[in-house]
Amino acid sequence: MKENYTQVNINEWSRGNLFKSYMDNMRIVMSLTVDIDVTNLITFIKNNHLKFYPSMIWIVSKVVNAHDEFKYSWDNDRNLIKWDFISPSYADFHKEDENFTKLVTVFSDDIFEFHNRFMADKEQNKFRRAFVENQPRNFFDVSCLPWIKYRHFDVHVFDEGDFLAPVITWGKYEVEQEKYLMPLSMNIHHAVADGFHLSRFFIEVQELIDSIDQKNF
Repeated sequence: MKENYTQVNINEWSRGNLFKSYMDNMRIVMSLTVDIDVTNLITFIKNNHLKFYPSMIWIVSKVVNAHDEFKYSWDNDRNLIKWDFISPSYADFHKEDENFTKLVTVFSDDIFEFHNRFMADKEQNKFRRAFVENQPRNFFDVSCLPWIKYRHFDVHVFDEGDFLAPVITWGKYEVEQEKYLMPLSMNIHHAVADGFHLSRFFIEVQELIDSIDQKNF
C-alpha cells in the first residue's frame, strides 16, 4: 500500500515556532497513564466474536488517526512530513518461548476489516521472532502488558530525540465496582503535542469505547 504524506512547511505551520523550540532546545517526551473503562468493549467483542488485543489496537488507532499531532514523521531527506494515516506496529507475544514478533497491520476505519487483517498477519508471521522486514514507514508503536495492572508505564526511545509518533501501551484489566478498568499509557513528543492533545486522546478513546455498539461499520 502506498505511503502518502504531505511535507510540512515549518515556517508556515501554526505550531512551527513551538516545534523548532522543542527540537532545538528541549527534546521532551510526555507520558501519561489513565484508567480506561473497557466494559463496553468487552461486551462488544464477545457479541461479535472478536479478540480483545486487535480490537483495542483498532480503538487507539482510530483515535490516533483522527488527529494531525499524532501523524508527524520525517522523510528520507529529513524533511518534516505528516502522514495521511498511520498504522499500528505491535508486538505479537509467543508464550511458548517468551519471545515476540513485531509487525504492522495496515489500519482500516472498519473494526471488522482491521481485525481480519490482524489475524491474517498474525498467522502469516507466527514463526518469526524478530521485527518483520519491509514494514510500512507510516506507523506508531503499540503494545500491552496483559499480566499486570500498573499505575504508570514509560518507554524511553533512545534515538536522537526525534521520534515523533505516539508510543501506546496498556496493562491488565480488572473488575472494580462492577467495571473493567484498564491502565492505558501514551508517550508523545512535546514538539508535536501538548497536554491538551494528550488528554484529548484518552477522552476520545473512552468515548469511542462507550459508543462502539452504536456504530455502523
